[in-house]
Parts: sequence; structure tokens; C-alpha cells
Amino acid sequence: MDNFEGILEFVAVAESQGFSAAAKQMGCSTSHVSRQVSRLEARLGSALLARTTRSVSLTQAGLAYYKQCRDLVDGLQQANEQLNSQQVQLNGTLRVSAAGTFAEEYVIPALITFAQQHPELTVDIDFNSRKVNFVEDGIDFAIRYGKLEDSGLVARKLLDRPLMAVASAEYLQHHGSPTRPEQLKNHNCIISNNNHWQFEHEGITQEVKVNGRWKSNNAHAVISASKQHLGIAYMPKINFLQSVKMGELSPILEPYWSRGSGSWLVYQNRRFLPMRARLAVDYLLKHFEGWEE
Repeated sequence: MDNFEGILEFVAVAESQGFSAAAKQMGCSTSHVSRQVSRLEARLGSALLARTTRSVSLTQAGLAYYKQCRDLVDGLQQANEQLNSQQVQLNGTLRVSAAGTFAEEYVIPALITFAQQHPELTVDIDFNSRKVNFVEDGIDFAIRYGKLEDSGLVARKLLDRPLMAVASAEYLQHHGSPTRPEQLKNHNCIISNNNHWQFEHEGITQEVKVNGRWKSNNAHAVISASKQHLGIAYMPKINFLQSVKMGELSPILEPYWSRGSGSWLVYQNRRFLPMRARLAVDYLLKHFEGWEE
């Protein structure tokens, strides 16, 4: 079994591109990771990593070895998960970064149910939209909406979020109801994340730059401004359904609504997620499977 020592540490260093980051992922000391990898290289008689004072990279031999080890570690993890998911008693702290009204109103209640199923588990949720450093901040996974940067992180889509354009009846009475997206240039628009709105019609995507005197990255503020007749809003339709049902807002431009973006679960590397985080991710994916706005 000595031949397998150091493989997990080596894979962690290869994927995090550093000994310190790998140690934080694995919950051990940097010296332990370095020692285990050095012993592995000594047994193999080959340098797997090229080390400088500023960076760590794979050698040619290291890259080939990593590809083989990655499949082995993935298989071992899957076997462990199948066994442990049936008998594990979760504890410790699940740390989640969340942003947006959808996360607040729909994802958090699902996580509450998950926490109720695991009474020894502590859940710490931080609402913010900043870019998360998962290792330094100790975050297990983040809940994000929209187009994601190509950051090397793992992103699992919870669901698609189709858009809806709305305005109050009073606003439409005074300013008219647009029938085509380009007419929005002549309207006050309530801006949420950006002022370039995308629409779709008969397979063609159209982008319109809009302007307005109310801007907020908070959905509740956008909805309130819409109901107070400040202009036209365009966000994921789940935000407006209640107000539309109550007659406070009216849908417009329906043939042009975009399919929108998705809500995502984002994390650094499933292989080094603690069991509580892996099971929470799987629970949320199953909870929102087939869910439609």
C-alpha cells in the first residue's frame, strides 16, 4: 500500500497549482503535502512537479502520471460516496456564498430542509455577489446567476431563468406600451444588472441598450420601482409572477422574452469537497430537477 501514499497530495497540488492551496483543501499542513509528494517522486524515480519560488507546474512525466491518477482518485471517491451517502451523519459547518433574490427565496428554504435532515450540521450562509476565493474564504460552494467567467471552477447548473418584461398599468397609460424591443430606447427603463437587454424572436437574438433614472442590483428594489410607475423592468420572470398575479404589473413584449441565463452552483473541486458539501450540492440539484418558473 506504500505505493499509493502521496497520490492524493500530488493530485491536489496539480489541480490547485500550489502546496499551500492543496494543504488547505485537504485540511493538513503544507509540510505534510510537500513531504508526501517528495516521497512519491523518490519512489517513482521521476520529478512530477517543477518548483520555483513563485509557482508549481507539472513536468511532462507529471502530466502523464496525473491523468492516470485522476481517474483512480475519481473512482475511489465515487465508491466512497455511494457507501457513505447511505450511512453518513453530517456534522461540522457548511459554508455557502449566495447572491440574488432567487437564492434568498428558493434555494435557502431548500437548504433549511437539508439542515433539518442533518441535526448535527451547522450552516453558514454569506449573502454577497463578490468573487469568492474558495480556499482563503473557506467557502464550500457559491450560488450565482448569469454568465460565469471561465475561471477553472466547477459550475453545475441548477436551472434556466427565463426573463420577463413588465411595467405598471399607469406607466403604460402615460407612456404607451412598446411592441418591439427597439422602442425601449424611448422609454424609462429600470436597470438591474446591466443596461444591455437581450431579446429573442424566431431564433434571432437582439440586444437593446436602454436608459433610465432608476438602477439597482436588488430585485426587490427593481420590483418596487416598477410598481411605483418609474418605468419598464426586465428580469427573471420568477421575480414578477406575484405582482403580475395581483395585477400590480403587466407583462409586455412577451414574444421577445429571452430564455435568459442560469442559476449555478459553483465550487473549486468536487474531489476535495467535504462530504457535507457534496451531499448538499447533490440535494439541491435533485430538488430543482425539472423545476420551471
